[in-house]
Parts: sequence; C-alpha cells; structure tokens
Amino acid sequence: MTENAVRATMDTLNRDGAAGAMVGPRPLRDHPLRQVLTNEVHARPPESVAAPVRATMLAMLSGEGATEADRRHLEALCDWAGVVRPPQGATHHSASFGSFHLKWERHTEFSTWTVFRPSAMPAGALVDPFLEPALHALPRDWLAGLPGELLVGIHVAVLDADTPEPSPSMMAAMFGSESYVGSRIAGRSATAWTDFRIHGDGFSRMLVADHSMTPRQTGRVLQRLLEIETYRVLALLALPMARGVLPRIGPIEAGVAEVTNRIASLRGLQDERDLLDRLTLLAAQTEQISAETAYRFGAARAYYELVERRIEELREVRIEGLQTVQEFMDRRLTPAIRTCEAVEQRLESLSQRVARASTLLRTRVEIAVEGQNAELLQSMDRRAQLQLRLQETVEGLSVVAISYYLVGIVGYAAKGLKGFGLKVDPDMLVGVMIPIVIAFVWSGVRRIRKVLVGGH
Repeated sequence: MTENAVRATMDTLNRDGAAGAMVGPRPLRDHPLRQVLTNEVHARPPESVAAPVRATMLAMLSGEGATEADRRHLEALCDWAGVVRPPQGATHHSASFGSFHLKWERHTEFSTWTVFRPSAMPAGALVDPFLEPALHALPRDWLAGLPGELLVGIHVAVLDADTPEPSPSMMAAMFGSESYVGSRIAGRSATAWTDFRIHGDGFSRMLVADHSMTPRQTGRVLQRLLEIETYRVLALLALPMARGVLPRIGPIEAGVAEVTNRIASLRGLQDERDLLDRLTLLAAQTEQISAETAYRFGAARAYYELVERRIEELREVRIEGLQTVQEFMDRRLTPAIRTCEAVEQRLESLSQRVARASTLLRTRVEIAVEGQNAELLQSMDRRAQLQLRLQETVEGLSVVAISYYLVGIVGYAAKGLKGFGLKVDPDMLVGVMIPIVIAFVWSGVRRIRKVLVGGH
C-alpha cells in the first residue's frame, strides 16, 4: 500500500469515528467512576487573582459531618446576593458576589472560607494594606453564623509591581515588631512576608509583593501560603494532647515495670491471677490513651507533610537578614511534631511491653493450671481404680448373696418334691446345685456389667 493510500484510509477512519461520535453512542462502556476520578485532579483549583488585591481566609474547625451545614450557610449567602447556589453534594465552590469573590472548600474536619476584594490602594502608593481587610465585605450577621470555631484567620495583601517594596521599618510597623520572616518566592517573581502571629484584630497578617506573576500564578502562590499557615496550626492541634497524656503515661509505665519485676517472685496461682488482673487494667488504660490520640497524631503527621510540600513548592530564596519560612518551620513546627511522634512511639512501646508482660504472665498461669490439671487427673485415676476395686468387691459379694438365696430356694424345692413322695435327697441336690448356681449368677452379673458399660 502506498503512502497516499495509507493517508486516505486514515482520513476515512477519522471521519467515520467523528461521525459515529456525533450520531451515536460510543462502542465502549464507561466505568461508573471514570468522570469522578478524572475530574478529581482538577478539583479545588486556585483562583485567578490580579494584584493589587486583599484577601481574608478563615479556617473553621467544625469536625466531620458538617458539610451540609456549611453548604446551607453558603446557600443563604448566595440567596442574599442573588448568586447561583452550589450544586448539591459539592465540597467546594467559588463565585463572584459583585464587590467581592468568595471561595469555599470543605475538608475532612474543617472548612476554609476565602474572600477576595480588589485593593483600594492608590496605584504606586504604599499605605497600610491591612486597614481595610477583605473580610469587611461580608455581611456581619452571616459571618457570625459560620459553622464551627475559628482556628485560623489570615489577612493577606498583594501589592502590584508598581507599588514600591516596603522598607524594614515599614514592615516592622505593619507587623508590630521586627520578628517577621520573608523570602523571594516563585522564581523571584514575588516576595512574601509574615510573622505567624495573631494581632490585635484577632487575625494573622501576610504581605505579598507581586513583581512579575500572572493572575493564575498569583492565585497558586496565595493558595500555598494560606495552606502553609492552615496546615501548620492543624498539625499543632496534636501538641496539647501530647502534653496532656504524658502525666497519664508515666504511672502506667511504672505499673508495668512493677508487674514485670514481680512475675519472677510469684508463689501461688492466686498471686498470679491478681497480678494478671492488674496488668489487664494497665493494658486497658494504655489502649484508651492510644484510642484518644491515634486520630490526632495521624492527622498531625499528614498536615506536617503537607506543610513541607507547600514550602518546597514556594521555591524560597533568602532575603539577607530574614528567616525563610522553611527555617521558621524547622525551628518552631518541627520540634512540636517530633514531640508528638515521641509520645506516639512511647505509647506504642508501652503497649508492646504490656503485651509481652501479659503473654509471660498468662504463660506462667497456664503452666500452673496445667500442673493442677495433671494432679487432678492423677487423683481421678486413683479414685477410679479404687472405685473399680470396690465395684469388683461388691460384685463378688452380690454373687455370693444371690447364689445363697437361689440355693436356698433349690433346697426348699427339693424338700417339697420329697414331701410329694419323690425320691429326692435335698442335701445332695443342694450340694450339686451350689457350683451351678454360683456359675450362673457370676455369668449373669458379668453380662449385665458389659451391657451397662457398652451403653455408656
């Protein structure tokens, strides 16, 4: 086949395929989750943000199962502004409300509400960007009814390329001190500063200078910065719990050590059972603490990994004289996570020690019980032998007694026959019948015993 013929054949197949797609169903059957799984990688896309802009992000900790409450609250805002409601079952939604733009995202145990508002800052001028935060655009009544409790609140200001970069003294005035961090990010196309503190208005502050970013890039950078602060605080939720369970772990460890030391000096089965009861109580207390902390410690690990990944995505470059976000997290967040991991490992080690001590003590108790069972079996065997001998004695006496009565009956019968005139010697007949009667009775008793034993 020539090259032209091959091309003609392919063109025909392509046209037929396109026509088939338009006029009829595909010949292949889709998996029920194909669309969902394909669209999952496109879920929660970053917003397209053009500087200058101000934003406020609220992370509300509401626990699992609060998705419907969040969605109903968002629907109330949409109805108030005449905006299309989010689709049923949605876990994230982004919409413009005229003077502001709102993005809602539902996570496992918390929700984030981010409001964007164009900055009213004069072009090329630098005034305090946190005087009029974007949060003021939301209705106060609606804001007060947000489900959950405020865990993270951040005001963000993005300066455009025409606005001069603030001086160190201006930065200190904005953040209230000189203890802020900052770095060049996104390939030096932006600079970000924050102090990771809660200010007098109850919110943290974050300042970003846009040097040459596109709106999509600005949105991605903002999302990473906000997620770093959100996941940082969520990861730290495990720290108070770790500190709280430490006083409970110490007595359990001491109790396990005492039980282990006493195992070698136990004297009786009752002591072993008492010690096993105490060890079971210690095991229950350990498992209770593990159950209380397992979810929080696991979540802390996951959030910490997300923080590290988001920091890597920033591609930080140091600003002389300032800590980077990575350095700040290494000094402040990492030790806290290591503390939680140490407590978790301590609980795991304690659980293993309790399990080993329980196994050792149970083995000792089982051996003692087996020894008692062996002695009991020996005692039962001796009793069975004695009972057998007694039974044989009773059987012998029974044979003698029954034979005695039968022989007596034979004697009476012989005397009766002699009285009727028959020539019978009663004494001789009794003497002859004695061995016969005894043999008959003995045989009958043995046959009855075999029947009874066979029946059991």
